[in-house]
Amino acid sequence: MSKILHTSIEFIPGVGPTKGLLLQKELGLFNYQDVLHYYPFRHEDRTRFYTIQELTPNMPAVQFVAKLVNMQTLGGGRKKRLVCIAKDQTGSIELVWFKGISWVARYLKPNVAYVFFGKPTRFGNKLNIAHPELEPVTSTNTLSGQLKPVYPTTEKLKAKHLDSKAIGKMVAFVLTKALPYINEPLPAYLCQQLKLMPKAEALKHLHFPPNAELLQKARFRLSFEELFYVQLQLLSIKNGRAQKFKGRVFNNTALLTKFYHNHLPFELTNAQKRVIKEIYKDMKSGTQMNRLLQGDVGSGKTIVAFICMLMVLGSGAQAALMAPTEILSEQHYQSLKPYARAMGLQIAKLTGSTKASERKKLHLALETGVLHILVGTHALLEDKVQFKELGLAIVDEQHRFGVAQRSKLWSKNKDMFPHVLVMTATPIPRTLAMTLYGDLDVSVIDELPAGRKPIKTLHYYESKRLRLQGFIKQQVTQGRQVYVVYPLVEESEKLDLKAVTDGYELIKRAFPQFHVSIVHGKAKAADKAYEMERFAKGETHIMVATTVIEVGVNIPNATVMVIENAERFGLAQLHQLRGRVGRGAEQSYCILMTDVKLSAEARTRLQTMVRTNNGFEIAETDLRLRGPGDLMGTQQSGVLDLKIADLAKDGQILQLARQTAQQLLARDEHLELPEHQALKKELNKQQKAQANWSIIS
Repeated sequence: MSKILHTSIEFIPGVGPTKGLLLQKELGLFNYQDVLHYYPFRHEDRTRFYTIQELTPNMPAVQFVAKLVNMQTLGGGRKKRLVCIAKDQTGSIELVWFKGISWVARYLKPNVAYVFFGKPTRFGNKLNIAHPELEPVTSTNTLSGQLKPVYPTTEKLKAKHLDSKAIGKMVAFVLTKALPYINEPLPAYLCQQLKLMPKAEALKHLHFPPNAELLQKARFRLSFEELFYVQLQLLSIKNGRAQKFKGRVFNNTALLTKFYHNHLPFELTNAQKRVIKEIYKDMKSGTQMNRLLQGDVGSGKTIVAFICMLMVLGSGAQAALMAPTEILSEQHYQSLKPYARAMGLQIAKLTGSTKASERKKLHLALETGVLHILVGTHALLEDKVQFKELGLAIVDEQHRFGVAQRSKLWSKNKDMFPHVLVMTATPIPRTLAMTLYGDLDVSVIDELPAGRKPIKTLHYYESKRLRLQGFIKQQVTQGRQVYVVYPLVEESEKLDLKAVTDGYELIKRAFPQFHVSIVHGKAKAADKAYEMERFAKGETHIMVATTVIEVGVNIPNATVMVIENAERFGLAQLHQLRGRVGRGAEQSYCILMTDVKLSAEARTRLQTMVRTNNGFEIAETDLRLRGPGDLMGTQQSGVLDLKIADLAKDGQILQLARQTAQQLLARDEHLELPEHQALKKELNKQQKAQANWSIIS
């Protein structure tokens, strides 16, 4: 089997060494197996032939049979075009070509019947089709229609005549050679139980389905299999870790009780209480905790983090909190300091800009156990930073850290791994969380603290600029503060700077009576910190910034967030930015400014923002619009290299895959039963090709 499937693609008729090399570079296709798994992204419906009379401009691309009755070249220069009239027994339609005119004119013959395929459009009062596909009628191509696969290709490949049709021919050839050699990796009882189409049949019908129903069944089978492998791997890692990595038992709740009775500043929400219970259960289980804590902006993750720290501090261990930026670690430090002081605990901060003299003292306090809580950035990972005993490592916005960086936290203890809590304010859709973090336990804080008013979000066009300025003036006069955020223009740092500095000048001219500050990515860390500090103290009224303020700044008095060119931001980023306001008891506002011209997708994003404050609903919409790759930077991680399954649409298949994987591993944890040998072989093959994601934290 493997011999046939590993045959190089250059042996496919019409490919050869030169085109073979190009296919390797452009599409990553090296052998027959790669070609079989190079799936079409859609199918054109060629299951029926229409008459010309039936054609309307709102149809997708359709096929029909007609004779050419007239051909003429019109216009000159760039306006030159070939216009033909095609006619059947019910009527006629105009066909137009703007490119490749001389080749098409040579190929077409009057009074010959062709099979045409194209999208009807209305031009004036006439129907026409631009650049239709066509081929002369033969004894086979009008017999019965089919669903024709459309494959992704590139401009370089098209230049060498390797378009979708050519790729389809390659696939058809490989299918005839390789299908008999495709083994079934899934156990027979599973295929029967879930009514899964056999693997070889599924591959055949996914490429060339006789009808829509068989295409659906083939897609279901292959999507299930792909997600099933991912879940088997993640659950095996999770089960293996539970046995392999023991965790210190923390069940002394004396400090926790003292904090609850004497210092808890407000009543916890039910969601916070539920999450704390889940974490406490992990802490006393004797197995290392690996938990993801999801909570929308402002849902109260910081207080939960502190309460979890008390669980380990009560037994004499230490806690660390690592954040991706200095601004965010400063924010956490300032939030935790009053709680720590009230409890008589020592807390310190370590970042890249901590002075050498301070570091020495800090290292000593940490090694001797005098220092209880350390908050910081990547600086925490330095080899010099040694704890007496690290009981809990908390990583905030962890997708901003590399895997190798995060795993360094593990090695801070000599004898036993610390418990790990990963926090994110980026709501992750359920399907993505199950796939990306399927080896972690997930806790969700899904309610906001009492007394928080939902942020009102408005979408203004440029024509309402004066109304916006009046609103800002009114808010600042009432003692509030305002953010004005400009997007990053990725192509050019100069443009970024120009946009935000121009914006700063405009705001200063519009509000000469107010103090305005500016923060952007090009500014030095000390300057950024200084401006943030002034804004936090209320010395400046309006802060003009790029997205550097996206995460972590907590200023309860800031009640207005204006986002300029809001159409340039992704949904997740818009939601993160909006979360910078609404931190106090006053009503807060987010105003999205755009030009009138907007793409359909941008309009959907803005409508979603205006309609809802629910981060999970926003994340689901974002997943539908953008796909999982962009959402969490997972394209780079290689963890979501899905070829057919679509997390935005296949939530139910994913649920089924996870349940099935759980049941199978409960029955045969190490896949030792005879009926699981083919599956084990397939998994081993896949694991060799992937990095080990077990040390996600």
